[in-house]
Amino acid sequence: MQAAQQSWELENGISVFDPQRDALYQYDEQTNKALNAQRPWAKDPYYFKYVRISATALLKMVMHARSGGSLEVMGLMQGYILHETFVVTDAFRLPVEGTETRVNAQDDANEYMVSYLQSCRDAGRMENAVGWYHSHPGYGCWLSGIDVATQQTQQMGGPFVAVVIDPERTISAGKVEIGSFRTFPLDYTPAKESHEDDEYQTIPLGKSEDFGTHANRYYSLETTHFKSTLDSEILSLLWNKYWVATLSQSPLFASRDYTSKQMMDLSQKIRKASRQVEHTGPRAGGVANKDQQLDKVVRGGQRIVSEEVKGLLASEVKMKLFQNVGEQSKPAN
Repeated sequence: MQAAQQSWELENGISVFDPQRDALYQYDEQTNKALNAQRPWAKDPYYFKYVRISATALLKMVMHARSGGSLEVMGLMQGYILHETFVVTDAFRLPVEGTETRVNAQDDANEYMVSYLQSCRDAGRMENAVGWYHSHPGYGCWLSGIDVATQQTQQMGGPFVAVVIDPERTISAGKVEIGSFRTFPLDYTPAKESHEDDEYQTIPLGKSEDFGTHANRYYSLETTHFKSTLDSEILSLLWNKYWVATLSQSPLFASRDYTSKQMMDLSQKIRKASRQVEHTGPRAGGVANKDQQLDKVVRGGQRIVSEEVKGLLASEVKMKLFQNVGEQSKPAN
């Protein structure tokens, strides 16, 4: 049980930060006021570079994203700011209506948010709202046009960060698929950047037009995780309750719907690439475009295969593990 918990924490890079004093949970009002008075982010669009999320907040966000199924869900993150850093200590859901393509926060969600934060302050928790999160079920972590507009509106009120979680890829890969982003000011034009070194993402054909269209209007922040001594106790209690179900669950069974959708999407991309190959002339630019499309199809197929292989290996390891445990528990003749 403890080994499984440690494996999950290691896979997601969760580390203990100052376990004696739990320093990241100590809200420093003076530091927060000083940064808000100086407003260095107003001068440097890239001022914020890091997001640190507590293990408990991460778990709450992933469980919320997973509960939405194929629908997008949305929530708010609490915490505070440090030099170049957002620290997220907690997260809570917002009562919003989601669809398969977007989430919209209405007036009742705003009222709920204000009421929740005021209740926290009444209870002595002074952390502010430092960001919002929402899910992208099965299509990766990036900002759509609607997401960019939402984030730009939120940033007008002060430091704010947008976090995107893909619950389907999280289940498939066994590691939280998460991304953190901030948008640029409307009057700022960033220098052209190469994204060749970024991790490849397989985007469904229906989302491909929106993906990358607004990439020059936001940038990514480095996301890491931490846990306090209280987080350790909470996670231990959860593992005590759910470790049997976690170890016995088949990754292939849990992600079968996502894998089926990935394979159907890949087949559509193959047909599209085939048509382009047939109709593109021998021009140099056409050849380069054909190679690029075929390369994306190949990489998409390789990603599906690699995730299936990981699932098969995990199932084999678990089968051997439980088989050995069963044999050891048998009484000797």
